[in-house]
Amino acid sequence: MDILLSGLLLGGTYALMAMGLNLQYGVARIMNLANGEMLVLGGLAAFWLFSAAAISPLLTNVIVAPLAFVGNWLVYRFLLLPLVRRAKTQGQLEVDSILATFGMSFVLVGVMVSIHGEYFTYSFLADPFTLLGKTVALNRLVAFVGACAIGGALYYWLNRTYSGTAVRAVSVSTEAAGLVGINVDRVSALAFAIGGAVTAVGGSLISTFITLDASIGVIFTMKALIILIMGGVGDIRGAIIAALILGLVETAVATVIDPGLTLVAAYAIFLCVLLFRPQGLFGRKTT
Repeated sequence: MDILLSGLLLGGTYALMAMGLNLQYGVARIMNLANGEMLVLGGLAAFWLFSAAAISPLLTNVIVAPLAFVGNWLVYRFLLLPLVRRAKTQGQLEVDSILATFGMSFVLVGVMVSIHGEYFTYSFLADPFTLLGKTVALNRLVAFVGACAIGGALYYWLNRTYSGTAVRAVSVSTEAAGLVGINVDRVSALAFAIGGAVTAVGGSLISTFITLDASIGVIFTMKALIILIMGGVGDIRGAIIAALILGLVETAVATVIDPGLTLVAAYAIFLCVLLFRPQGLFGRKTT
């Protein structure tokens, strides 16, 4: 039971990392290697506002989400959209976007180091909470509930609204979406901006129980990529389920075998998915 409960809570943390990247790559076709840095930036904002003005990290999200949305929209509009328009193939766009966002990750690291060069951590909702007879930290439970709420809201938006339907249409085929009157550039910018906002909110929630620093973003990006491939590109449901699976496997390995082998277990799952189901758990097969 300890492994199951701890694994689910860890999986909720991983889901917060991956949902934003899933939107950005699944719809806008941008492999954002600065995803982890955006998460850490959201955590830094929560830390700074909590330390300076005692503002709750939960309330911080009201500020972080719109700022991250605008910032990511500007990044897409002025940095990435020119790359999209000049790319003759999907492969060229992926290479260009990887290089561009890789450079952007260094810029964000530099900005965070200049703002706060050290590790940052704080205590918020660190009280013990009894769940199913087991004691867990309340902040981890809040982050898990937040991940479920964000995932549910995104799933409803994508499947029950006109704008969400347009986003799904673009994720299936940009050419076909354009032929039926969808503004592909505008929808892609919207998806990229929402993805960045979700990632920043995830960072704000995760910062309540994880010690962060400017250089740790690359680890979050790697975990998000594993979940993205496992769950299927563009599928929010798949991202959540893949994150929970990864959390359970890593927790089991850390408890039963050795904590140092958790990353090995994550990549073993990743390789198995690539070999036997490359489209992911819920991804569409290539036609």
